[in-house]
Amino acid sequence: MKFSCPNCKSKLEIQKTFNKKIHISCSCGIEDLLEFSKNIDEVFLEFLSRFDEGLVTKKGISEGLKNEGIIRDEKEIKEMIGNNNPDKTTEDILFSKRDFISQYKVLTNPEPKMGSDVEDLGLDESISNHLKDIGINQFYKFQEESIQEVAFGENVIIEAPTASGKTEAFLIPVIQKIKKESNNVKGVFAVFVYPTKALSRDQYPKILKFAEKIGIKVKVFDGDTEQVERREILDSPPHILVTNFDVVHYHLWHQTKFSSLLSTIKVLVVDETHVYSGIFGSNVHYIIKRLKRICSNKIQFVAASATLEDAKNFCEQLFGVRMKIIHGSGKKGQTDFVMLFPSLRTQRLLMIDLTKKMTEKNHKTMVFNNSHLNSELLAIQARKQKINIKVHRAGLMANYRKSVEQEFKSDKLQAISCTPTLELGIDVGNVDCVISSTIPVNRLIQRIGRAARKGQRGYAFLALGNDPISQYYKNHPDDYFEDVEKTYIDPKNPFVEEFQVLAMACDRPISKHELKEHEGIIRQHIENENLIVHNNRIIPNFDKISSLLNDYSIRGIGKSLDIFLNEKKVGDRVLPIALEELHKDAIYFLAGVRYRVKECGYPQRNFAKLEKISRDYPYYTKALTEEWPTIETIFETRKAYGIEVAFCKLHIQKKVYGYVNIELGQEITQGQKVLLDSPLEYDFITKGIVFHAPRPINEIKKAEDEEYTEASGYHATEHVVIEGSNMITGGVSQDLGGISLGTSGLIFIYDGAIGGNGASKALFDRFEKALERSMFIVKECPCQSEAGCPRCTFSYRCGNNNEYLHKYSALEILQRINNGEKTKLEEPTEGDKPLV
Repeated sequence: MKFSCPNCKSKLEIQKTFNKKIHISCSCGIEDLLEFSKNIDEVFLEFLSRFDEGLVTKKGISEGLKNEGIIRDEKEIKEMIGNNNPDKTTEDILFSKRDFISQYKVLTNPEPKMGSDVEDLGLDESISNHLKDIGINQFYKFQEESIQEVAFGENVIIEAPTASGKTEAFLIPVIQKIKKESNNVKGVFAVFVYPTKALSRDQYPKILKFAEKIGIKVKVFDGDTEQVERREILDSPPHILVTNFDVVHYHLWHQTKFSSLLSTIKVLVVDETHVYSGIFGSNVHYIIKRLKRICSNKIQFVAASATLEDAKNFCEQLFGVRMKIIHGSGKKGQTDFVMLFPSLRTQRLLMIDLTKKMTEKNHKTMVFNNSHLNSELLAIQARKQKINIKVHRAGLMANYRKSVEQEFKSDKLQAISCTPTLELGIDVGNVDCVISSTIPVNRLIQRIGRAARKGQRGYAFLALGNDPISQYYKNHPDDYFEDVEKTYIDPKNPFVEEFQVLAMACDRPISKHELKEHEGIIRQHIENENLIVHNNRIIPNFDKISSLLNDYSIRGIGKSLDIFLNEKKVGDRVLPIALEELHKDAIYFLAGVRYRVKECGYPQRNFAKLEKISRDYPYYTKALTEEWPTIETIFETRKAYGIEVAFCKLHIQKKVYGYVNIELGQEITQGQKVLLDSPLEYDFITKGIVFHAPRPINEIKKAEDEEYTEASGYHATEHVVIEGSNMITGGVSQDLGGISLGTSGLIFIYDGAIGGNGASKALFDRFEKALERSMFIVKECPCQSEAGCPRCTFSYRCGNNNEYLHKYSALEILQRINNGEKTKLEEPTEGDKPLV
């Protein structure tokens, strides 16, 4: 419906703000801010009445918005711009008065340091000649260092941004080693591992093109390799094999002919190493250990990675060897970078508006979201604005993702709404603009690296959200650039260790003197008859363990629900998160289309069946959950300020008991809670931290309902600590769950991955900083609501629909902690109400 401006008769823009008000504006300059009402006609009539009374003028409400910190003063923006010269597109966004401009800067990489000329590095003549043929006469300094160190036999980490020449930095020295040792090369010399099939297939042509010119054989071996080609690889092994860790793992424990090829390797190159964080990385740590065990040579390791906070320590833990780090820089055009806080709208609407502005100027745009749901919602709403956009995320079929990449590359598609799947180096052609939701700065730089590769001016927008950490960065933008991602693995995850020891026995029988560090697990497997002692060797009981090994995924622990549409499998989702998204009557998103779950087979069978719904169906769903924690083992305790905090093994009992409907685009709950006829339950073991929060005594004294005020203070504190610590711990909040127990003051924050993935340990190690930042988030939020708001106490993952929250109790609790008040851990009290 169109509403005309009473001043100039143009179309008015009517927008619901995130703090539940209505912002009305017109291109002629008049604007007003009114109380929210679901009836837009009523809002418009009130606006007309205020205009007639002279309360709405061209002066608008900008001055008031500036004073309240809702938009930035023009003078401040001009100071930010300084001597830079943003183009008209960037300038319009900076001065739009729609959002708070937290930061503007022009990102330019310093010119990379140049190294030796190609002929001065002592490379094989065929390599030098080919490099000159393709126009490379001189190496970057980091490439020279890498070539020398790898050729010398060092274990090396090459840390450099996207499109900086990392591939050449490891490919050239590996080819040099093959040429040098050509008389001794039998079987596969080097294996290049990528985190996904898509990326290995994307990089393979580039590697092949270079290697073929020098007479080096390269082949790719993965789940898509045809049988004919597999036989050819086995009969006539290439010098270099391109693959992924899923394939390596499968063939090792099955003792296939392919696994015997792996036993000859001398070099293992692992590209995009920063991806191997959490459970995936913990499994990869063991797969590398297994490769070393079956290999006849000592393996040399080369890791290539985007910027990490502590790449050396992380890679040494992942590979189990000492490594040398080499830093590189990229060469690219300048990028206009803007950090925006959506004061008068939602984060998603800001991202859609930026996408529209960019695509209207024919700037090809990648829009990065942090979850499947957000990528789907953004694409649905953007298409309503006539934006030519499609979704690209994990969980969609590979052929669909490939078609999206090709359409974007060939300019048939203007924009992609993607998750971090496209953060890696998959070639999607020329990109002008990157729009991203909140992520750690080093990953943002990785994403921005996709833009302006050809030297043109690039655009990068960080769209802060309506959440606690975004509110903090709005006020402290410089801190954002200090909060570099912390990657983490947990090789002592009991489930990973237990499984991988079984896999080791399958790879090759375990001798009695071997693997003393896993002695306890081996003994346990023998007692359970998973392993058998035979002729002084430990061998697998295949009859008992083969189904267990077949069901296991190295990318996550636990089973998945298979998703079916019209009797055809269209995806899967890992437990326990699957229960929240695929319960009966849940709305599930798939490739920009919404479906309803008509049947969930859990717990008897692991499937969910979808059915189509009307395109204009106004809602999606959010699950309601209950959880109960039990401390199994305390690994470590320490003091954070005055409070005792423990890192421990936890048993979590999870229950999905209902859901609420959320209006699409408005992001507000509609109607009553819906309870499931049969709640879905799931128990799992994980790792986490527990601490005893101090009582908010002053707020309790003022309260009519003391019990509610206290319990709601602990619940709000749990939310803020998880959401507010997000970037301190490297963006791990999405990997964490939380529970506050009634009025006991006990707060649990745990790894969402079964067995633990190291995320809560990252928080445990930096807990003081997290607690301090949490206090500032609540203190600086201007909302007046007792329960707080999405920018301080709410969490989009809350299983209690963001109820039982008390902002001022949480602030008192956090202030008491930061002031050093002492607390001791206590046992949970039976009957306490868990809030999640």
